Amino acid sequence: MTLDNSYPEPLRSAANQFRRLPGIGKRTAERLALTLLEWNEEDLRHFGREIASLKERVSFCEVCGNLAEGRLCKICRAADRDRSLICVVEQPSQVPVIENSGTYRGLYHVLGGRIVPLEGRGPEDLRIAELHERVAEGGVEELILAMSPDVEGEATANFLAAEFDSSSVRITRIAAGVPVGADLSYADSATVAMAMSSRRSLRDDR
Repeated sequence: MTLDNSYPEPLRSAANQFRRLPGIGKRTAERLALTLLEWNEEDLRHFGREIASLKERVSFCEVCGNLAEGRLCKICRAADRDRSLICVVEQPSQVPVIENSGTYRGLYHVLGGRIVPLEGRGPEDLRIAELHERVAEGGVEELILAMSPDVEGEATANFLAAEFDSSSVRITRIAAGVPVGADLSYADSATVAMAMSSRRSLRDDR
């Protein structure tokens, strides 16, 4: 859907680009485009350069798959993190959610998605082999499965629990706090803190 034809074409084109972003409707896109017209030229050029170079300056951590500037993310580089704990999440957007809860000081592993058979996405499409490598290196005592509590998230967590069942690593799942069917990316920090502190073991013998 194009925007109001009373706007000049360059403004309509800019607004239509904003509409491609999640959660941005027609009116919001119009306001954003109109706001850019109020900026001075240097700020506008700087904004354009920041957007244009975003994918060049932000990459994925070679160890955990989190967003990073350079080879390693800030968390993997930190010397004060508990390296015996790895919290497994679906997407990089879920890392700040857990960090903001203030209850976790371990490392992370980003799968890059979850198992969704109807979309043709299976375990081979996730960063599970890399997780095996990290566990095999030694020093990891617990894997915390922090998948969203919906059907696909539960399927992914169950697969990982079975995948690492023969290892000596403790496997836990975040528990009470995150509503069933919710996306962990949008949970508030207090809810995530409750879920992390109430995590349960997925194996009775360890």
